[in-house]
Amino acid sequence: MNIRLSEDQKRAVDHTKGALLVVAGPGSGKTRVLTERIRRHLEEETGHFQILALTFTNKAANEMKDRLQTIPNIAERAFIGTLHSFCTEVLAKRGKPVGIDGLPQIFDAYHDRRSILTRAINDDPELLHQLKLAGDHEEQKKRIDAWLSKIIQFKSNLLRAFEIDDEIDRKIFEGYQAELRASGAVDFDDLLLLTYQLFEERPKIAGFYRRLYRFICIDEAQDLNGAQYGVLRALCGDEYKNVMMVGDKKQAIYGFNTADTRFMDCFTNDFEASVIELHENFRSSRAVVEAAKRLDRNYLTEVEKLPVEGAVELLIGEDEDDEAQLVLQKIMELCKSGHPDVEEPIRLESCAVLGRTRYTLLRIEEKLREQDIPYYKQLKAGHESESDLMIEFELVLRLLVNPKDRLHRDDLFKKWGIHSSAQNTAKDRANPGHELVELARQSSGKKAKVIANAAGELIVGNNIVRMSEALNILEKYGEKLASEDDKRAVLEDIKVMRGEWDRFLRIERSSTNDLASFLTHRALGTMQPPRQKGLALLTVHSSKGLEFDVIFVVGMSDGTFPDYRANKNSKTKAEEKRTAFVSVTRSKRLLYLSYPQSKIMPWGSERPQNPSPFLRDMELIE
Repeated sequence: MNIRLSEDQKRAVDHTKGALLVVAGPGSGKTRVLTERIRRHLEEETGHFQILALTFTNKAANEMKDRLQTIPNIAERAFIGTLHSFCTEVLAKRGKPVGIDGLPQIFDAYHDRRSILTRAINDDPELLHQLKLAGDHEEQKKRIDAWLSKIIQFKSNLLRAFEIDDEIDRKIFEGYQAELRASGAVDFDDLLLLTYQLFEERPKIAGFYRRLYRFICIDEAQDLNGAQYGVLRALCGDEYKNVMMVGDKKQAIYGFNTADTRFMDCFTNDFEASVIELHENFRSSRAVVEAAKRLDRNYLTEVEKLPVEGAVELLIGEDEDDEAQLVLQKIMELCKSGHPDVEEPIRLESCAVLGRTRYTLLRIEEKLREQDIPYYKQLKAGHESESDLMIEFELVLRLLVNPKDRLHRDDLFKKWGIHSSAQNTAKDRANPGHELVELARQSSGKKAKVIANAAGELIVGNNIVRMSEALNILEKYGEKLASEDDKRAVLEDIKVMRGEWDRFLRIERSSTNDLASFLTHRALGTMQPPRQKGLALLTVHSSKGLEFDVIFVVGMSDGTFPDYRANKNSKTKAEEKRTAFVSVTRSKRLLYLSYPQSKIMPWGSERPQNPSPFLRDMELIE
């Protein structure tokens, strides 16, 4: 396959021995460099080996897989996925020395981790006393969140309990970990911490993976945190140097998640890496790049070489409803008449609406529903069900896979109104997961009985999973609901799970009947397709790695984008500006930014809105 590469891209692809850092700006072809480097290694290097390609998002991994699918047996010759997915596989296969026997069951939701910590506090008189010292209920909630943030910080720095100096902090950490293990689970941060521990304490296991993977490629290096970089260092040891990192400090937008661009500098020092810079933007129009350069004066790409003019425009609504309507009118106008700087006909799928948070997209979504315009949402790594029916069905799935899961078992009992005596009976049975199905059938609630019937159809002889049959039962129930909103939520959640199951069967052909593997993939976010039919509604963070002909960034008012907290912290303010830079550079041709002149605040009052200072930076307002 003959792929055209620029001179700098070719240098990066042809680099073979030793570590390499590729500094790649937006639209500079970093995915092309990564995939062509992998292709060259697999086609030109001799011997039996595999390549480890680690990405920050599943979207990036899927794109890389698509580009490399012409290589024979690519799935057997390269691991392409997120670092969390890689760690999950390592722990599933070799995690016994660190207490993981089989596929880890992951508690990925924040509210689950918060509940785990609350349980640990309630079981420890000293921690409970410390919590009550915080004051009223609201202050206690804040203290729990602060303690959970500390746990996340400890894990992101690869600290274990005995390495924590403060006695209360250590007890909080130990109690949280003990409660997780009591439910037979790990959290996302444990995937990294336990893999690091495994590689450090069992050097033969780390050595096995070094021999298995001759070359390592890492995408989005600016988003690495201490734990991720620590896992990489533990995997590579002192001698392994065949590592390439690709990143761009100008696109670092995950500081809130403990990411730090300093690890790019650590990499060049620790691995004695060569550096190649890619500045040329092959994606965006001249107008879009000029707007990006005004946001970041250090963005070095040359505007003069760009062949397409494109457009950047500002839309101002009287309020959020008017802003949403202006955006949809512009989208429908473009779909109807096209634009001279967009080569192909503009379709809904050519466009995306981005918001700093999911709340800025609510009015757009309401208008789309009212006008029956197809759309899809990607606001997080994985879909979160909105309907009670599917939330409870997912709890049953968790318990069928992991009967030790005390957290979700108790949550389900509470929802179904099952009393403590029945709970105790279920705890004593050999298989509490299946026992739940029988308990649900005895429940007075119709919804619980429907879920029980679905669960009864789910697993048949030889552990064959009949997901479609189970979802059919739930769908029939959903179609009969009186409330249109309830019906829509149920049917939408079922549609998403059907798609996830179908994708799982295609990806994991050898594990088609493995419900545990399906739930792990869901937790890791690998089941969500990168593109769907209709208009895309995305948060800026979920848009990372994607590109569209036409981008709308809504809610560009001061206090929304940038976030109101940014004015209190210069570091946060700088990250907000980088987030704006990322949102602008998702556009290939046309960029529209909008804000409302007034807004209804969460407490109900109306407040005038000032335009975002980023609009002034881009010279769209005076």
